[in-house]
Amino acid sequence: QTFSAVERVGWPESRIILSQCTIYLATSPKSNSAYAAMGKAQKLVQKTGNLEVPDHLLNPSSAMAKEFGHGKNYLYPHDYSEGFVAQEYLPKAIKGTAIWIASSNAKEKQISAQQKEIWKNKYGI
Repeated sequence: QTFSAVERVGWPESRIILSQCTIYLATSPKSNSAYAAMGKAQKLVQKTGNLEVPDHLLNPSSAMAKEFGHGKNYLYPHDYSEGFVAQEYLPKAIKGTAIWIASSNAKEKQISAQQKEIWKNKYGI
């Protein structure tokens, strides 16, 4: 949104927008947990290669796909009150693997606590 605002307001007034954005970013809590998770996911893919998507997550787009079990026992999260279903989303070979680990900042601790509650410590979160 900063880019859009700067583009619309123009120089020199956009200096104020840029300085506000700079201060916001400089003072916001920092974490490299997303970066670390991406690295972990990439290493996991390098180690395991392409893995099969669990059958229940595959789209049963044809009669043949249904015969192969695509979509069987899939639970649609939006049909549940919390918008969440504790079903397996990872391939069998890496089932239960934790990829994202929260950092020590307050927001990520809060997210981690929520994840522990809904996943019941399934991924060692």
